[in-house]
Amino acid sequence: MTTDQVLPFLLFAVVAAVTPGPSNLILTSTGATVGLLRGLPCLFGVLLGMALMMFLVAFGLGNVVLASPWIILILKFTGVGFLLWLSWKITTAGNLDATSVKQSLGFWGAAAFQWINPKSWVVSVSAVSTYLHPVKGTAFTQAIGLGLLFLLAALPSCFIWLAFGASIQRFLSEERTARIVNIALGVLLAGSVLLLFW
Repeated sequence: MTTDQVLPFLLFAVVAAVTPGPSNLILTSTGATVGLLRGLPCLFGVLLGMALMMFLVAFGLGNVVLASPWIILILKFTGVGFLLWLSWKITTAGNLDATSVKQSLGFWGAAAFQWINPKSWVVSVSAVSTYLHPVKGTAFTQAIGLGLLFLLAALPSCFIWLAFGASIQRFLSEERTARIVNIALGVLLAGSVLLLFW
């Protein structure tokens, strides 16, 4: 990546990270379930998982995956299964009173999820094909640059979704409101499965 590509890449990364997608819906649900502070491990998992994917795709793993139709098929069906399971768990969750057990996907789950998240693959492959420069540094240094810049841009973008979820948490102590929000988030997450078939 050349120095004049840094700002365009940062803008690309902000837009890619802030737009709705499965990870951002998970962050919203996490914020609504466990709050801002307890949701931070999930946020950091999303960020580091995505930055690592960006690095590895830029460093060459993306070529291996994209050249193997069976790997893509396994990722696709694993992603569909996980998203549908998670959307069911969100949809059937109860209200968020003080006695309810509050759990989130956590750091490792959120980081691992990026590998079956269709949006993460599209973003990584698009970024690498656009911003990796064949003669401007080694593949390793450019891959580190892309990963770190994406991490920098995605932190505030994804934090917004977690904070939004946490901000509606107080309204979810009422059973009816919690059911509406849970069903809406679950349906949106299940709808994101359609991205896997485009």
